Amino acid sequence: MKDSDEPLWDGCTNHSKLSAVAQLFTIKSDHGLSEARYDKIIEWARSILPEGNRLKENFYAVKSMMKPLGLGYQKIDMCFNFCMLYYLENAEMTECMICGHSRYKPRTGRGKTLVAYKKLRYFPITPRLQRLFMSPGTAEHMTWHQAHDAVYGVMVHPFNSEAWKLFNSVHPQFSAESRNVCLGLCTDGFNPFGSFAAPYSYWPVIFTVYNLPPGMCMRPEFMFLSTVIPGPSSPGWNIDVCLRPLIDELAQLWSSRALTYDISRKQNFLMRAVLMWTINDFPAYGMLSSWRTHWKLACPYCMENNKAFTLANGGKAFFFTVTVASCHLIIGTERTEKISLLAELKKMLHPRVFLVKNCMMLSQSTVTLCLAFNQVSKSFLVLV
Repeated sequence: MKDSDEPLWDGCTNHSKLSAVAQLFTIKSDHGLSEARYDKIIEWARSILPEGNRLKENFYAVKSMMKPLGLGYQKIDMCFNFCMLYYLENAEMTECMICGHSRYKPRTGRGKTLVAYKKLRYFPITPRLQRLFMSPGTAEHMTWHQAHDAVYGVMVHPFNSEAWKLFNSVHPQFSAESRNVCLGLCTDGFNPFGSFAAPYSYWPVIFTVYNLPPGMCMRPEFMFLSTVIPGPSSPGWNIDVCLRPLIDELAQLWSSRALTYDISRKQNFLMRAVLMWTINDFPAYGMLSSWRTHWKLACPYCMENNKAFTLANGGKAFFFTVTVASCHLIIGTERTEKISLLAELKKMLHPRVFLVKNCMMLSQSTVTLCLAFNQVSKSFLVLV
């Protein structure tokens, strides 16, 4: 608070000591500046500012100044094979209780510092949710989902969905307080070094706040990074091990609540939060839900009510459907320049085959396979 009231230099009216540092910190983050480049910019800026300016001299001093704001993160050592976290009751262990892999890398030279093979970064979400209510610019929008006038039959926000309405009916005490927070979780793996670099899988876990109106809830500043799962390999089905700190915090927000100050109403209240759903592609869906998405029962809707089978030579599971609405068939994702094959396919297919346009062209082998299925099933869906 003192830094926010102290001017950048005596007589400055545009910037305080805190606001200048915060804006420079934002520029570094938005443009991916290294610490060395940031320090050079600060050195130049201090040289042109008036004598006695209070701008911090380097990035290390800026981090020390921003740390008391409570927006830090936790470093948690984890097993190299994603078996466990060295967390809470296991914090003092030196090897994995599942696979026996060592927690620390072998020491080199005379260094005394122990370096873990992998470190999980966890960013607590409770302080950031509380700041949404403590900021005048966002506090009044945190109850938009219940204050807006909904149009029957028109879905403009997830609040209008049947899933949200069902949740409110099952948990009326939660929905009675409009300031309780509804969250969505997004995750996916990517290679931070580019698609042409060596294979590497990095998994960020991001939260979206669905209390906010449609024009705000999907903006980058309201999408909160909660967990960074290190590579180089994907965590696979062990992703739940990596999400343990997050699950613990969500359980606490649901049961114990968090005392929060709402500046729009000038009062404290006990904030609760719930994870409504996850947003991810199909492989990540299988990891988060532990549903096997690579075999005959891959579809979580149809389950055993499908006609999937295994290809004799390729060994892959193959799906086709009897009706349009029953499943999600994907036949043929190979590109070809033989456009005439599509015309021949349309002529020869059974009348009950349903064609869906604007998909990738079918190869010769796929066409042959489709025609064989047409004689067996009498009806199936082809994406063309």
